[in-house]
Amino acid sequence: MLDFNGTIALDGLILPNVREKLIELHTLLNIHVLTADTNGSAARECEGLPLELHVIGKDNQREEKRRFVSQLEQGVAVIGNGVNDELMFREADLSIAVIGKEGCATGTLMSSNIVVTDIIDGLNLLIKHHRLIPTLRK
Repeated sequence: MLDFNGTIALDGLILPNVREKLIELHTLLNIHVLTADTNGSAARECEGLPLELHVIGKDNQREEKRRFVSQLEQGVAVIGNGVNDELMFREADLSIAVIGKEGCATGTLMSSNIVVTDIIDGLNLLIKHHRLIPTLRK
């Protein structure tokens, strides 16, 4: 489960190299993008990518994202940065916060299992999952 704006996109445009990583990740996982589509560009930007795009309403986004994640099968990983991602982070099995150009909401950051400063690093954690072991080992 990926957030769109601030996570895989900036100002409504998918960030460089993210398309290629999503295609690679799709060979391993089902990809859902969940967004309030602030810039109105998510459908156009995600067109042709192997993912399911879900646009949520402008009201109660935190709860809507949480509810969506709770309905997925076990083993859900989420990546996001916004305040509306906090509850889905708490619901997911693995949550990765991205501190990118938009920053990251403090509550979301504190609810994450892992923090990265670049979405490519976050996607690579899922693609090369052995990288998760040293970070999450107890």
